[in-house]
Amino acid sequence: MPAPISVVIPTLNAADALPECLGALMEGLHAGLIRDLIISDGGSADLTLEIAEEAGARIVTGTPSRGGQLRRGCAEAGGDWLLILHADTVLESGWSEAVSAHLSSTGPAAFRLAFRARGIAPGWVSGWANLRSRVFRLPYGDQGLLVPREIYHAAGGYPDQPLMEDVALVRSLPRITLLDARAFTSAERYEQAGWIRRGSRNLWTLLRYFLGTDPQVLAQAYRR
Repeated sequence: MPAPISVVIPTLNAADALPECLGALMEGLHAGLIRDLIISDGGSADLTLEIAEEAGARIVTGTPSRGGQLRRGCAEAGGDWLLILHADTVLESGWSEAVSAHLSSTGPAAFRLAFRARGIAPGWVSGWANLRSRVFRLPYGDQGLLVPREIYHAAGGYPDQPLMEDVALVRSLPRITLLDARAFTSAERYEQAGWIRRGSRNLWTLLRYFLGTDPQVLAQAYRR
């Protein structure tokens, strides 16, 4: 019986973060969960593609846009389930057990968010993210997404947009389960901008998206 999961990771100059992300996936490979690994690259000029090739990934290339990259990557997946991760996301040890237990379900799931940082602020921001995921059914892409391929396609897949592609998709999915396993993500942007300031900007960006602001405009403001 083939392994059930295709892992899809969008990349753009991710050479520094990608090895740790891929290393955490090894337990899923040993557990017989991972069928294939797809790296959807947006034009990396560093060693990202060399790292992906060494890991045995299937590489898909195209213009840089996270939604478009994910859409192209998921179109190449052969597994019954998709596990979509950001290149700077590292799944905690033991994640494969939580995922294995969930595969008997027919619905999508996300991981609990955690930051690779210590202190009150990281705990507060991740706590809000997990509350938002559980109550409002809005996990972000840095929490990872585990979704049956048929349900993904029935929902229309990722839209080709540079920001909020994760929100656009999850709003079209059935209720999402929060797994008993964490996805650790980089705290660099929060540490550079300040935890409160960055968190407030993220909430404002989400509100503007719900009010109909073009994702291209949001992406330009988000990256400043």
